[in-house]
Amino acid sequence: MPGENLSRDEAHERAALLSVDGYEVVLDLRSAVGDSADAVRTFRSETTIRFRRTGEGTSTFVDLIAPAVTAVTLNGRSLDPEAVFDGSRIALDGLADENVLVVDAQCAYSRTGEGMHRFVDPEDGEVYLYTQYEPADARRVYATFEQPDLKAPHLFAVTAPEGWTVWSNGAGEQDAEGVWRFAETAPISTYISCVVAGPYHYVTDRYTRTLADGTELEIPLGAMCRKGLARHFDADDVFLVTKQGFDFFHDNFDYPYPFGKYDQAFVPEYNLGAMENPGMVTFREEYIYRGKVTQAAYERRANVILHEMAHMWFGDLVTMVWWDDLWLKESFADFMGSFSLAEATRFTNSWVTFANNRKAWAYRADQLPSTHPITADIRDLEDAKLNFDGITYAKGASVLKQLVAYAGRDAFLEGARRYFKRHAYGNTRLTDLLTILEETSGRDMKAWAKSWLQTSGVNTLTPAVSYDAEGRITELAVLQEGAELRPHRAAVGLYRLSGGELVRYARAEADITGARTVVADLAGEAKPDLVLVNDDDLTYCKVRFDEDSLATLRAHLGDITDPLARALCWSALWNQTRDALMPARDFVSVVLAFAGRETDIGVLQMVHAWGKSAVTHYAAPAWREEGGRLLAEGALRELRVAEPGSEHQLTWARFFAATASSEADFQLLEGLLDGAAKIDGLDVDQELRWSLLSPLAAHGRADEARIGEELTRDDTATGKRHQVRLLASRPSAAVKAQAWAQVVESDTLSNALVEATIAGFVQPSQRELIAPYAEKYFAVIERLWAERSIQIGMDVVRGLFPGLQDDEATLAATDTWLSAHESAAPALRRLVLESRDDLARALRAQDCDRLAG
Repeated sequence: MPGENLSRDEAHERAALLSVDGYEVVLDLRSAVGDSADAVRTFRSETTIRFRRTGEGTSTFVDLIAPAVTAVTLNGRSLDPEAVFDGSRIALDGLADENVLVVDAQCAYSRTGEGMHRFVDPEDGEVYLYTQYEPADARRVYATFEQPDLKAPHLFAVTAPEGWTVWSNGAGEQDAEGVWRFAETAPISTYISCVVAGPYHYVTDRYTRTLADGTELEIPLGAMCRKGLARHFDADDVFLVTKQGFDFFHDNFDYPYPFGKYDQAFVPEYNLGAMENPGMVTFREEYIYRGKVTQAAYERRANVILHEMAHMWFGDLVTMVWWDDLWLKESFADFMGSFSLAEATRFTNSWVTFANNRKAWAYRADQLPSTHPITADIRDLEDAKLNFDGITYAKGASVLKQLVAYAGRDAFLEGARRYFKRHAYGNTRLTDLLTILEETSGRDMKAWAKSWLQTSGVNTLTPAVSYDAEGRITELAVLQEGAELRPHRAAVGLYRLSGGELVRYARAEADITGARTVVADLAGEAKPDLVLVNDDDLTYCKVRFDEDSLATLRAHLGDITDPLARALCWSALWNQTRDALMPARDFVSVVLAFAGRETDIGVLQMVHAWGKSAVTHYAAPAWREEGGRLLAEGALRELRVAEPGSEHQLTWARFFAATASSEADFQLLEGLLDGAAKIDGLDVDQELRWSLLSPLAAHGRADEARIGEELTRDDTATGKRHQVRLLASRPSAAVKAQAWAQVVESDTLSNALVEATIAGFVQPSQRELIAPYAEKYFAVIERLWAERSIQIGMDVVRGLFPGLQDDEATLAATDTWLSAHESAAPALRRLVLESRDDLARALRAQDCDRLAG
């Protein structure tokens, strides 16, 4: 659609021309319920924007994506909608110094999670609405100047169906006419405005605190979910983490929470983990657990709660000028999520999860051809959408952890405090933050930023150790590789076997610079069994081992007593497997030997995922079947010896289901489902039932009727998503054709059901069955990208890439498409290039594994 992809240059020109004084948005959502004869269900949206001309020029445009515009009035002058509205922009000419624009439109309800999303609960027929805008979908709900640096107060009024409750960023109440009216917000960017409406289950609480000046801060708290999830909603734990977060951020930020109330809505069919709308945070409802889960799941939810809360300051109070500096909010929130989790909640080992989980995301993203500096070059909104990635989040957070080690914790937090006070309700760039950090740390932040924020790629650090005749270290050096050699503040730990345990006996911190750095403080130490570079995970790097250390890990990884050190070693071995330096079968051997001794449940879950990926993608094809059998046997062995009722037992049960492949495996799964088989302490609740049924469907042991029986047991929105996924996973050519058509040839499925269908379609055990779709994929993706929303386009282009057709022919077909489509949308080309890189990496790893056979 013309003008839908706003460019950075256009945004800068518009910001130089005008400033916005306020939005008044009136929505009529009564059309959300009942039957509709219209092809597109719409709602009325009336927007009044008051803005001033502050630069040269008399024309501009306002953003709106809507099926129809009824009326446009500028400064009392009626404009012809057919003449000024092109489907995504309204052209405005003849601007005065002070302007009032009124736009009356019919906007569309969304099924893609973008704009005003409408969800009908299959369990009870209730309708639920919520908005999701980042980076630029507020324009699907009301007329906006859709860019982050044109902040303004927002005033919402909403008419809703009878019996509904409506929430927005500000506190609201229903007037005598039944209209929900909300307090005007502080100046905020359009992408963090929000409306949630429907018959949600709502729970309240309150946070209070005495501030340094003696005044009382009181924040009304709310938490909500669909009525169908109310029986599972542990709001008390949500409020507990929320209050702990507010304590932590008020202790450290010295800036009171500035947005009044604090509601948290857990909503259906959500594309993201969560969104930091001030006063009205939205989360995916999967964070409400319908069955037994591990502490790792509760830790993930707590981390997301605190991540979004950190955004109230980093992102909402102070916002980036343009998406180039997206990291100014996302990297800080990602770092602060783990930081506050470790220091303010029961999840004191959150840095272990960060090292093992979040950084794995960053390492992968930073080795793709699309890697970019943390401060990225974002040309337009499509670029922005794709940069919510492992670089902006996890690498950025890792680099901030390095910054804390480099500049000092006190200097870092004092910098944050000054940043909020100096730029409250404003917009900033990188230089604004660096100036303040130089003030507080006394360090040259420009040089640090040039190395860490303005270059891409990950460094590799490897120890090089020499010993004297008595076995003492004469020199320990750290070798650094990478396109950009950076300064690292890193620790090196020495470990030795003692009483059956691998324990650290010496540690030294050093500034690693250049290609080779000697760590003088470790000279003279006794010979270690393991040298661990980046001990305590202070910096962002890939870690390699000397040969002696690698041999120790193959035999004794499970003997490492420190959970963070153990997690770092697991991560390093996985990186070596991905880099084709360790055969996949060797990594699987380490998993089989030591995963059963892993005490950290989050690390264990990652190791399970890595083990399965090693067999699926990185093992030589001739060894895949044996590798899968070994993993299933190992999983069942650990399941049977795990403590009854423990979270480790549950984790091994899920892994067994994910790896099951033999007749005996399937018989056990069927027995667990029908009650003929039992494992002491294993509670086969509804969520676990779907996990056990999944491999039976994918291997032809559960037909449509059997899957339908399970839906009857769990006739809920979540059950429906599971059913759709399992139906698409059945090993039938007709099933695959139907699933392909539903996703590619039709746009009737919601975002959640598109995701479920793709997940079912792509099965590692069905490589031959889905092989014909590789050619079809390349034939349709450009058309699909042009026709669908960017979110659905991303899901389909990533999800249906024929990566399981892992051979040179698929690599060549990908290269042919890229060569023939050099003028395709850059965002589309980026997605294909990333998938190509994953495939090429898999082929290199398979060659490595083949040689080991």
